[in-house]
Parts: sequence; structure tokens; C-alpha cells
Amino acid sequence: MFQFRNLLENRADLLAELPGIHGRMDAEYDRVAEAHGFHCSGCEDNCCLTRFFHYTLVEYLYLMKGFAGLDPSLQSQLIQQAVRVNAQVDAAVAAGEVSRVMCPVNMDGLCVLYDFRPMICRLHGIAHQFRHPSGKIISGPGCAAFESRRDPAAAIALDRTPFYRDMAVLEGRVREKTGIREKIKMTVAQMIAATGEILS
Repeated sequence: MFQFRNLLENRADLLAELPGIHGRMDAEYDRVAEAHGFHCSGCEDNCCLTRFFHYTLVEYLYLMKGFAGLDPSLQSQLIQQAVRVNAQVDAAVAAGEVSRVMCPVNMDGLCVLYDFRPMICRLHGIAHQFRHPSGKIISGPGCAAFESRRDPAAAIALDRTPFYRDMAVLEGRVREKTGIREKIKMTVAQMIAATGEILS
């Protein structure tokens, strides 16, 4: 695993554009959610129980930047929790079951790395679409809670296309500047646990 600490200390410029992209995601999510009168608070179908994989180096580095700013005792707690979560998820997958295990950075219902959370954590939950590079429009529904509450008269969905495009461009620049070619397919729990291995 690459040494994210050195990258964070020496190439902070790599992450400078990401908050702007995330901000635009949040604003568009809020706009579409508001059009449907939808909000996530109090939802029993908590998306933090869903196993999401993340694929970009830049968002991994950004999450680790947030993690590095936490109190060391909290870092240790999150690492231990991440290891437990990974074990529970692995056991569920081995048994052929759908894993529903709370993300290790969700504490008392709140994400302790909320400002640093990855793209899918920001965009999940509401009806969406995006234009595939082939030109085909691909659409997807929202979560069960959204679909049960959505306003049929509000013919609006979140267009992920500009965010996917912006993330791909930024990811390409980060990969070029760092020389890192290693592919990423990790959950937040796996990222946190891997950080514990690096720091130990």
C-alpha cells in the first residue's frame, strides 16, 4: 500500500480541487432532494449499513487527510472498529449473505469524517442518471425510502455526469503527478484498517 502520509505532507495541492467538486455534488443533491421533499434524517434504511466500494485515489487521500486530523485516541478507536467491521462483512459474504454492518466512522448516528466522505456517500439515495461515454443515458432509482416518498410530479433526477467527469479528470491528474497506478476498490472500513497497518 502506498504511503499516504508522505503524499499528504508533500503534495497537499493534489487535494485542493476536491472540496469544490464535493460542494457542487452536495448542492445538486440538496436541490433534487428538496424538489421531492426528501430528507434522510431518521431513516431506518441507513445507507451507512450498505457496503460501498470506492475507486479513486484522490478520495482515498482526502479521507485519510480527515482521519489524520482526528485525535489519536479516536483514530485508534476507529481502526479497531474498522477491523471488526471488516471481519463481520467477510463472514457475511462467506456465508452468502448480504452484509448490513454499520460503517466504522458512523458514531452515534453521525459520520465523524462527514466533510471528507467520498462521492458515493454524497450522491446515494435519490433517483439519478448519467451519460455513459458511449452516449447512452443510464438511470437508476433512489433508495427505498426515497422511492416511497418521492413526488411523482417532480420529474427530476440527479445528473451524476458532470461529477463523474470532474472526478475522472482530477483522478487522472493525481495519478499522473504521483505515479501511482495501483487500482483501488475499497470500503471506508478497509481504508481505515489499512491505515492502521501503515501506522503500526
